[in-house]
Order: sequence, then structure tokens, then C-alpha cells
Amino acid sequence: MEEIFDVIIVGAGPAGCSAALETRKRKLKTLVLEENSVIGEPVHCGECLSELAVKRLGLKIPEKVVSVKVKGVRVIFPNRKSAYIKEPGFVLEKEKFEQWLGEEAEKNGAKILLNEKATEIKKEKNWKIKTAGGKEFTGKILIDASGTAYLLSKKLNLNQKFETVIGIQHRMKEIPNSGFLDFYLWPELAPKGYLWSIPKAGKRSNVGLVTNQKTKANDFLKEFLKKEKWENKKTEKTFGGLVSSSGPLKKTFDDGIMLIGDAAGFTSPLFEGGTSLAMASGKFAAEVAAKAVEKKDYSKEVLKEYKSLWKKEFPDYNKIIKGKKALYNLTEDELNFFASIIPEDLGNITLLERIKIGFKIWFTKPQLIWKGVTSVAKGFSYSKAKNYGW
Repeated sequence: MEEIFDVIIVGAGPAGCSAALETRKRKLKTLVLEENSVIGEPVHCGECLSELAVKRLGLKIPEKVVSVKVKGVRVIFPNRKSAYIKEPGFVLEKEKFEQWLGEEAEKNGAKILLNEKATEIKKEKNWKIKTAGGKEFTGKILIDASGTAYLLSKKLNLNQKFETVIGIQHRMKEIPNSGFLDFYLWPELAPKGYLWSIPKAGKRSNVGLVTNQKTKANDFLKEFLKKEKWENKKTEKTFGGLVSSSGPLKKTFDDGIMLIGDAAGFTSPLFEGGTSLAMASGKFAAEVAAKAVEKKDYSKEVLKEYKSLWKKEFPDYNKIIKGKKALYNLTEDELNFFASIIPEDLGNITLLERIKIGFKIWFTKPQLIWKGVTSVAKGFSYSKAKNYGW
């Protein structure tokens, strides 16, 4: 007899493995198809996950997947003034973390197949997915966790292409660190983006950038290393890739299908954090899939609850994108002025301090008001860990 899965998940990243673990907790027959030979490789991101995200997801992550613990996020302006938000978290050994998630899903009964790239998809009574190796699998519900490829969505013409930026980084040795995740708002070296230095164990760091100027990203990163006098530090490897940057896609569900993680456009638009959002969206999709299987109804009328769940929980993407655009419209001088009037600790700004900042802007650089500096502040606020920023 033909084997029919309740759920087929395409992609074994943090979104796909989280969804697989959650569907198995709900006793759904689950298959995960992963195109690569090893889960978690190649690594594409800065590898950060807040402590709050871990607690919110109910995870007990093992020490072996944690590289270092960090104190929070620090933003460094062109004049090298900085401001920070204390929200503790982890820099992961991301490939080990994703492999651990996959192992947990398998322990709970999920079936994960490697080297199985989905190439064909069609809808009959159930979904049929054919892989590059010629195998065919049947499932009642599809979950697209294929990252920026958003493979199933494209094959079904569900959405137009979303906007992307490029992220590129080096794994380097002997880079000084502050104990924070350091993000540099330096428009000259990261137009429409930012740079970072993220500490890891063994005196290693991830040093990289995000920009919309994809052909120049490597040159910008070289200039950053020269400016910091890090160009002669040892580079262990270079990695990165495209990151969705325009917020959620128009359709994150349809008849018999849900999109999660990067495949749905779930990255925090300001600093492109995606792991927390990916795993939460996987959990939401599993909740809805379980209800659909119980009802034996896989229509979009049933699956629309998925959108309701993520919209209720995730931040207002429109406000973050508006803040991002306003931020990227500021000159270096305006960024430096902004740095000069905000407190070093951004996590505890009193109402009186906010009023003082407003007066300083109004009487010194009122053009910042018209350039949307208020939106910038809201964008930063909506990018905190509590709003799934990382």
C-alpha cells in the first residue's frame, strides 16, 4: 500500500526541524525532505538566539550546541559611540544546534531523509512530491521550510518574489569582543545594511555584513577589516547567503500548504534575525496541521488559523520596515548626532529621557523628525528579543 504522511516538510533547517518535532508531539505521521547530505550545513547566519526565545519555545538546549553566552546587543555608530540593550542570549554552533533539533524530531518519530531535493509537486487527492533521485512521496499537508528558495510556494505560484539582501561573513580568530553582539551602523561600508562582530568560543568570531549591494559585499567587508586592523587575522572559513528582507509573503498558507521560517519571509527586517521566528512559525504550523488532520479537512479555511497565530504573536512588520527605511536614509552625521543624544543603555530609557531627546532633536536637527527618526526608534524597539528580533 502507498505510504501517506500526515505532513511532509521540505527543508530541515530550524523551521523545518521545529515543525517536525512539534507535529510528532501531536502524533502526526511526519516526513522531512532535506536536499543537503548533512543537516545544518552549510551555515548561513550569524548563529544567534536570545535566552528569551529559548524559554518561549520551551527548549532545553544542550551545552554542546552553545558556543558562548552574550550579554545582549550593542550598536556602534560611525563616530564609534555605542549604545546597548541587555538581553542575554547565545551564540550557537548552528550546525550542531540544527542537528540536535533534527535528532529530537527523529527521537519523537519523525522520518528525515537527506539528499532528497524536492523537484516536482502536484495535487491530486493528496500532495505528491517527487525528488531529484526519482522518489515520490505522498502527504496530506505540505509545509514549506525551504528557506529563501521558498520552493513549494514558487512551484505553486503562490507569491511574487520577495526582496533579499546578501549576508556574508568570515569565521575569524583573535578578534576582540565586548561580550555583546556588536552591530555597526556604518553606511559607508554597509549601504542599506550593517556590519557585525559576533563572538564565539575558542577566540573565534563571526565578522560580516548585510547590504543590498550584492556585487560589492565582499569589497565592503575587506574595507571593514582594514579599518578595524583585522585584515591579517586568520580566517577559518567564509559563508553566507541571501536573506529575505521585505517581511512576510502575501500568502503564508493555502489549500493544504503552509510556509514557515525564511520561506514565509519571517526574518526580523531591521537586523535580519530569523531563528526565533522560524521555530515559532514551525510550532504554529504544527498546531494547525494537527487540527486539520483531526478534522480531515486540509482546506485553506482550516489552515487560515496559521496566519492568525503568527500575526497575533509576531511584531508589526510594517512598522519595522518603515523604521529600517528611515534609518537607512540617515547620513553618517545624522547617525552620529543620534548617538550623541541617546543614553548608552537603551533598555531603560525613562519618559523624562525620551522627552529630553525629543527636545534636542526638535531644537537642534528638526529635519530628523521629517526623516522619520521616530520610526527608527520604533523599529529598534520592535527588533528586541521580546518581539522575536533574535
